[in-house]
Amino acid sequence: MKTSYGLFQNSQQLDLIWNNILLSTSDSTTAEIIRGFNLTITFSSTDVVRLDGRVDMTLRKDSQTGKWLISKWIDQSSL
Repeated sequence: MKTSYGLFQNSQQLDLIWNNILLSTSDSTTAEIIRGFNLTITFSSTDVVRLDGRVDMTLRKDSQTGKWLISKWIDQSSL
């Protein structure tokens, strides 16, 4: 967690683009989604990292607010 925090704190810009949904199952209170993404991390004009990956996430709907919240996030990317 500290490494990820440091990575994002030291970046100038983060760009996340969601790609196609590979799997989606849901009911009224939970959803499981596997989806591809492209992440670009810019540390400086000469230091740009581009990653392509896939995430398996579970969302749960908060009964009080009605908002969907991420309850599980598994990065399935191979770096």
